[in-house]
Amino acid sequence: MSTGNAGRAGSAGDAGDTGISEDTEHAAGKSDRLTHIDSAGDARMVDVTAKPVSAREARATGFVEVSPKVVELLRGEGVPKGDALSVARVAGIMGAKKTPELVPLCHPIAISGVKVALEVHDAGVAIAATVKTADRTGVEMEALTAVAVAGLTVIDMVKAVDPAAALTRVQVEAKAGGASGDWSRGA
Repeated sequence: MSTGNAGRAGSAGDAGDTGISEDTEHAAGKSDRLTHIDSAGDARMVDVTAKPVSAREARATGFVEVSPKVVELLRGEGVPKGDALSVARVAGIMGAKKTPELVPLCHPIAISGVKVALEVHDAGVAIAATVKTADRTGVEMEALTAVAVAGLTVIDMVKAVDPAAALTRVQVEAKAGGASGDWSRGA
């Protein structure tokens, strides 16, 4: 696999010397190959120009495993740094908005809504994020980033009490819209 395109003619969207964008076959939906890798093995941003704008939504979840003492503090008087869940909720929303700055080949899109929910359980904090847009590409990465950033913020808020806190099971649960249609985990 090539590590760069130095010395090659063309741009990141070229398909050899055919002049046809490799993205044409993917404008209609799912792919059986890695779409962010071109025919030469180089990383590239997928060209979504031909895709229609449509309403899209994605939901992701994750879990922060914490000690019983942290659970007690979250359910009661709070942790030393303050309201961990409110801070994590806002951080998750900010994370969704910053996704293209953090994930190099992710498209900057117009996010129309982000909801981040955190719920304390006996073993830790469950996190769910739903992101919506009307654009040419989906918001799965934005939902995942919202969960990850919210989870990391919970860890930051509780690490003085529980340095072993761990973010686990960050995953897309469902997506809706776009050419590839709806998908949900386990369906």
